[in-house]
Amino acid sequence: MQAWQAELEWLFARQRFGVHPGLGRVRALLARLGDPQRAFRTVLVGGTNGKGSTAATLAAMLCAGGVRAGLFTSPHLTRFTERFVVDGQELPEGVVAAALARVRPEAEAVGASFFEIVTALGALLFAEAGVQVAVMEVGLGGRLDSTNALDPELSIVTNVALDHTEFLGDTLEAIAGEKAGILRAGRPAVVGVAPQVQTIFAARGADLWVLDDHLTGTELRGWQGAQVTLRGPAGPLTLHTPLLGLHGARNAALAALAALRLGLPAEAVTRGAAAAQWPGRLEVISWQGGRVLLDGAHNPDGALALAAALRELGVGSLPLVFGAAGDKDISGVAAALRSCASEVILTRASLSPRAADPQALAPLFAGLPVTVTDSPAAALDALAARQAPLALVCGSLYLLGEVRPLLLGETAEARERWQ
Repeated sequence: MQAWQAELEWLFARQRFGVHPGLGRVRALLARLGDPQRAFRTVLVGGTNGKGSTAATLAAMLCAGGVRAGLFTSPHLTRFTERFVVDGQELPEGVVAAALARVRPEAEAVGASFFEIVTALGALLFAEAGVQVAVMEVGLGGRLDSTNALDPELSIVTNVALDHTEFLGDTLEAIAGEKAGILRAGRPAVVGVAPQVQTIFAARGADLWVLDDHLTGTELRGWQGAQVTLRGPAGPLTLHTPLLGLHGARNAALAALAALRLGLPAEAVTRGAAAAQWPGRLEVISWQGGRVLLDGAHNPDGALALAAALRELGVGSLPLVFGAAGDKDISGVAAALRSCASEVILTRASLSPRAADPQALAPLFAGLPVTVTDSPAAALDALAARQAPLALVCGSLYLLGEVRPLLLGETAEARERWQ
């Protein structure tokens, strides 16, 4: 256990060096590790929002089809090992620690960043676990993201919206160009992007399927999720997803199209879709006689999708616990959520130096009752006093990572979070 904590302390300290887009260092690191990514087939999943739920659903479909699947996602909510899942199970701490100890000297030799190290670690873990297909969630953008050092057999892009503009550009077209960088000429790709940027993806020369050309029906079923019908290679395919909201249904549909393109049978696609889970994204947790809805909406596009999902679920205004990273478009997120809130409890992720001062957020919710707290625990104490049948916590995945274990009575990692 001490060795595990020491390795994590070393790794997490590298978060402070920031983000340095580029593929040279991660390629060098992978080469020093023997290029473990060549041991399995890769699917890259990019996009502004919905990457994680799409990747998790595709991994569930692969498992249902008897394919040994790896799922790489970021950031984690509560435990670092959440980032490395094989056949639906997190890899044990001891396995991850042993691999990280081997990666460390090679990473130091090439000056690799936090996310470059984590990407290479994922590739090594998946190779040693005998993974057949690795579903890799892209971290930032696409073209220069560490995951793009792998050679995808198939690429998925969920959508394109304004986020991380300091790295990716301040127009949809510029961001689309970065995200389209994970496509490979002549290879399959599935995208759910808007018509205005589809030509940017078509220009990459991939064998492109656009979701709206194949999605023939969506029936939202409230808290039970949705039923989706697709036009597949062998005819219509109808599946049920527990993912909530229209955006959840679209993410499940994207995963299904990708699964079909990978050759999975329809039965595996439908069974995997029904079994998919993705914590912290429109996740309902029972707590103190009521329910708390957790969602990682952290940009305006995600907040608008969340607000739409609440309307689809027939939810009126409800108490909102909100905290956000200071480098996000917080005013845009708040504007999208104001109509959903009966009152607002502001807080911050205690372990994230990026977190905005909750007091500074109060003007964004002028006209609503506002309570300012200094920690997630204090925010939940304030929420408990309301005895609301349903409440919402959102604004930052780091906030959710601290709130969720408090709701579930679990122990979380007490470690500073930047990435």
